[in-house]
Amino acid sequence: MQTVTFVKEITMESNIPATELERVLSAFPSARIAVVGDVCLDVYKFLADESEISVETGLPTRIVESMRSSLGGAANVAANLASLGVGKVALYGIIGDDLYGREVVEHCRRAGIGTDGLVVQSSSWHTNVYTKLYKDEQEEPRIDLGTLNSADTVSVGLLQERLRADLASYDALIINQQLRNGIHTPSFRIGLAELISEHAKLPVFLDSRDYTEEFPGTIRKLNLREAQAVLGRAEDPCTAALVLSERWQQTVYLTRGEEGCVVAEAGQAKVLPAPAIAGTVDPVGAGDSMIAGIVAARVSGLNAVQAAVFGGFVAGVTVRKLLRTGTAAPDEIREIGQSPDYLYNPERAHSPHKARYIDSSDMEVVTELPEAAFAYAVFDHDGTISTVREGWEQVMEPLMCRVILGSQFETATTEKRSTVHEAVREFIDRTTGYQTMYQMQILTEMVRDFGYVPPAEVLTPAEYKALYNDELLTMVERRLVRFRAGELSVHDLTVKNAVPLLQTLRKHGLVLYLASGTDEQDVRAEAELLGYANLFNGGIFGSVGDVRRDPKRVVLERILHEIGSEKAGGIITFGDGPVEIRETHKAGGYAVGVASDEVRRYGLNLAKRERLILAGADCVIPDYSQLDRLLEYLGLTSGGGTGRAAVHGASHG
Repeated sequence: MQTVTFVKEITMESNIPATELERVLSAFPSARIAVVGDVCLDVYKFLADESEISVETGLPTRIVESMRSSLGGAANVAANLASLGVGKVALYGIIGDDLYGREVVEHCRRAGIGTDGLVVQSSSWHTNVYTKLYKDEQEEPRIDLGTLNSADTVSVGLLQERLRADLASYDALIINQQLRNGIHTPSFRIGLAELISEHAKLPVFLDSRDYTEEFPGTIRKLNLREAQAVLGRAEDPCTAALVLSERWQQTVYLTRGEEGCVVAEAGQAKVLPAPAIAGTVDPVGAGDSMIAGIVAARVSGLNAVQAAVFGGFVAGVTVRKLLRTGTAAPDEIREIGQSPDYLYNPERAHSPHKARYIDSSDMEVVTELPEAAFAYAVFDHDGTISTVREGWEQVMEPLMCRVILGSQFETATTEKRSTVHEAVREFIDRTTGYQTMYQMQILTEMVRDFGYVPPAEVLTPAEYKALYNDELLTMVERRLVRFRAGELSVHDLTVKNAVPLLQTLRKHGLVLYLASGTDEQDVRAEAELLGYANLFNGGIFGSVGDVRRDPKRVVLERILHEIGSEKAGGIITFGDGPVEIRETHKAGGYAVGVASDEVRRYGLNLAKRERLILAGADCVIPDYSQLDRLLEYLGLTSGGGTGRAAVHGASHG
């Protein structure tokens, strides 16, 4: 029976140190990689609102306002390799003697991709094209060309000859297959398998929808559905990857989208989390990016697990490029690899019915407590302590919709308004807890991407932030006026028992820090007005307008600088947003997710719970109403002392 070793957190083994990442990127210009497979072109056509009746047919016409094309299938894999800086990239496949085939060649020429391996077939073959029609940012039924292709024996033979003549000059070969009626005829597959056998020392990677069992000796990338189809039964991802790795006697990469990747080899399976991406994502082409990143990394010296991490970086960059099969440049990889964010425990996060609770409490345990006693406590502010800014989403959402639609806000069609609202809600959900300035930077990109506002009229992030702050602070000030008048108390404007928790932690000698994504002067003013600013003897930190210096990261770096990273287990963070939870997890501290209902000030918010667990929360609480139980669990009894209480069993809630 195989042993599965789970990797539930990012370790040095499954991360890439900055120096190693730089070495790999600098090695790419010396790499030589060939790609053989189904060469496709993705064509995006954006339809105008206007239409007219055809004089000839009497039918309404569809007017294309703009269009663009990008490489797809095997060509997109090659494009990703070229964008990463791989020195020699060559594409092998069949294209038609048509304008789309010439477009493919032109795209390759501009990207520096070798096309001597492309065979032009004049009859019974159209270049494979996916034409995607968009109306008000919504995709309409796709038009496919080339799905009825038939590769003739002459083209197949010529393709094999060219690949055979060149294969010894490459460091790796990637086999792509996604079309039933593509280049992978029975005779081509037999010939390709023989060619692989003849070059046994050449690393060959296979990404195939229909022929995964073929091509012995290849390193395979597949998803869970494809793996279960090969096995003929349902299996969990680790078991599936292990069984197939043993069967094929090679490394297996089993990709799972937002649930990460399983790397199986030599009887072990390692589970790697997926990158956490802020903002709207487009998963089209992510698999091509992943395999390109894996192969480029492997031929440049990374091991199987690190290569999967690198492939995740590449896919993490490209999914943010909307309505296109995107690629990633080295500088973009450096940016995401500098301090990568991940999605943790997705199965637990998406399954509240599987939550484990401390007996007779609402405290959900995700991971075990560290042995070290806590000495430093970091608190987020809004939603963790204060509810003064409750409802900020209801301020940001309409503002974003207005600025994205611009002059069309009043006249936009229902479909157009719905599309914008949906994108804005997804964006807010993904960026909760981030600095406001960062959110405004993404908003600026969204305004440009939607294209309803003329480029000259697009504002700067600082200008959009000023608009948002004006509306938000109007709402906040109404509440603070009532507080000053005695109509609201501090208990009305804070999460239940938040202030008593702060007082108790100070009593036990912990150093308290307040770190918020809100502007620092506003955080200080509100904490002072509500009467608990003096409890933060470590300091109060907020946004200073520089998205590179997130206040939560600054605080954690400051603490680690003082105590050393080996004592990170003495840090505990309380927060209702993913940023502080994720940064604490990366630093090695203990993260308590506060899934608060800010309207009632107590009770569980399921949407927050999911976000917090995905961010790496070790424990999730709805509020601080069970303060004594929480303190007992954390080893901080309300009567004094720091003895760690035992966990009296965990039950399924």
